[in-house]
Amino acid sequence: MLTDIKSLTREELAAQFKQWNEPAFRVDQLLDWLYARRALAWDAMSNLPKTLRAKLRENYSLQILELARRQGSPDTTQKFLWKLADGAFIESVLIPANPALYGEASDRHTLCISTQVGCAYGCRFCASGLDGWKRNLGIHEIVEQILAVERESGKLEAENRKSMTAAAVDPATFKQPPATDSRLVNNIVVMGMGEPLANYDHLIQALKILNAPWGGGIGARRITISTSGLAPQIRKLAVEPMQFRLAISLHGATDEVRNRIMPINRKYPLTELTAACEDYQKLKGRMITLEYILIAGVNDSLEQTRPLATLAKRLYAKVNLIPYNKVEDLPWVRPAEEVCERFLAALEKLDVTTTLRREKGGDIDAACGQLRLKTERALKATTL
Repeated sequence: MLTDIKSLTREELAAQFKQWNEPAFRVDQLLDWLYARRALAWDAMSNLPKTLRAKLRENYSLQILELARRQGSPDTTQKFLWKLADGAFIESVLIPANPALYGEASDRHTLCISTQVGCAYGCRFCASGLDGWKRNLGIHEIVEQILAVERESGKLEAENRKSMTAAAVDPATFKQPPATDSRLVNNIVVMGMGEPLANYDHLIQALKILNAPWGGGIGARRITISTSGLAPQIRKLAVEPMQFRLAISLHGATDEVRNRIMPINRKYPLTELTAACEDYQKLKGRMITLEYILIAGVNDSLEQTRPLATLAKRLYAKVNLIPYNKVEDLPWVRPAEEVCERFLAALEKLDVTTTLRREKGGDIDAACGQLRLKTERALKATTL
């Protein structure tokens, strides 16, 4: 199979163009088509000579994610189900501006992206791994999620404009989505399907492309990488020069709780995970986020707040509480709202910086893997 063009850095492309005796400025023209104009095909790149387009077509692929389904929420959260070239499905979730999501300033649009088809780590409450792990995503498949979401958002904008005209909506009160000639996505959370650090090399290369001025142009400190607790890879991430943010999918403040719902904890228990996070903290000096999905009767007891607070202070971390999104076929349920509020208040009383995620996307299967799982099961049913 041909290497996809969106897997390559500017330096790699420049070396190839030099070998082809193409002028250096052609590299910048190509990159403009890929990342600013989000081109769908080689022939769309009208300012590149036909001979160069032919060379590119012969040596590289230009794969585009196919939109299989899009679900929109009243809170404007959007879930995208993508069909890959091999027929597999992955998900991305576009989350609107929210000052409580991963940034000092209010985020404009945060995109939660996937790194694997399925997941091998089997967190008991998660839909991503219910059908097992299929494969890692390629570099281009990670990068393409951002470009594809922005393309689709541009289509939605055009549809909205058409609807506004047809319905004679007052333009002064009609809220337009951002134009697609600018970057719609300016924050990335690597917290979709799969364990990001289990696809380490492809992930880091993709994020470098998305961070580069010639690529996505998204600041490293606006990119958060989440992990369920792969201690060796956390240490590896610590020595990367890029200032990516780190989030730990913790979901339990004791080994007893984590062992119950997260098999990874048996390999890397809290003592080892904490030590890796401390090493990361020493090298990066950046605040870590502890993700904590609140599950009724599992980890929502106030007894969990004190060890959680101790861990957060030790790691100079903030805590992000997330009420559980129900997954079909799994027994776990969301705690009552007052339970979540009490848990938040207890942590704040212990002087821990804490946010409670107000629900976004629960009505569109926004928990990782839900939409993919439903779609794949429906497809299987139609072939029986």
